[in-house]
Amino acid sequence: MLDVRPVSASFPAPQPVDLRLTLAPLQHGSGDPTIRLARNGVWLTRRTEAGPATLRLWTDDAADAVRAEAWGPGAATALLAAPGLAGLLDDPTPLKPQHALLRELQRRFAGLRLPRTGQLLPALVPAVLGQKVTAGEALAAYSAIVRRFGEPAPGPAGLLLAPAAARLAEVPYFEFHSLGLERRRSELLALIGLRESGIEALMALPPAEAYASLQKIRGIGPWTAAETTRIAFGDPDAVSLGDAHLPDLVAWTLAGEPRADDARMLELLEPYRGQRARVVRLLEASGIRIPRFGPRFAPRRIGRI
Repeated sequence: MLDVRPVSASFPAPQPVDLRLTLAPLQHGSGDPTIRLARNGVWLTRRTEAGPATLRLWTDDAADAVRAEAWGPGAATALLAAPGLAGLLDDPTPLKPQHALLRELQRRFAGLRLPRTGQLLPALVPAVLGQKVTAGEALAAYSAIVRRFGEPAPGPAGLLLAPAAARLAEVPYFEFHSLGLERRRSELLALIGLRESGIEALMALPPAEAYASLQKIRGIGPWTAAETTRIAFGDPDAVSLGDAHLPDLVAWTLAGEPRADDARMLELLEPYRGQRARVVRLLEASGIRIPRFGPRFAPRRIGRI
């Protein structure tokens, strides 16, 4: 049997790290077949220049460490990404909360870190799927695409690899139709698949420059770029403008206002410039619900998008 024996590594973790909380943003719904948040650690798949790999990350509190195992041709390369994925490269201390709620959330979620995947395309694909649709539609589409066009990942977890860029580039748009995508997003997936090397080259830039460069690709705007750079770079300041619910969450939790627009959200987040994405992640982790006064954003037929 191939890929039975993993390679392993251990990384110092001087401060407690909550891996489930840290890596939760990488899970695109409970049906995501590329990642599993399990009792024995977080399992996730990854493509590398050396080949595919499956990683398992878990905390060893007795040793103040995060441990990792990896299977597959890309196992050794994937281990190099483990510290970033686990949030060990993230420093939460620059955030100095001025709001009582944020101080409480910072205390409650002391193990929350911002993961850094070091790869743009795997973060860009689900961001594209999230454009102009409900969260449920986007998550269902991602799972369906992985199951249709992905492939089994190495190792014992039974996970799948997200489709390779070349596979996305060759799928005709109409094959995505039954998976919930209209022509515009389907063709954008093919375009970014074709441009994989140029897109990944943006990882050599500062996050703000990569954010601006992504928006030069037709079909990628501020929301998609921010969703991508926050995950790929672990950018603590990437704010997703144009989100249907985020301004309301920020306004309700920080100012008691049930409705807001992007301008008001940015005003409330301005004291935390440089750490605005961390503030948003804390608010999302809180589970606080925004008051509902009208109908929710309903799913639409893909032909009308």
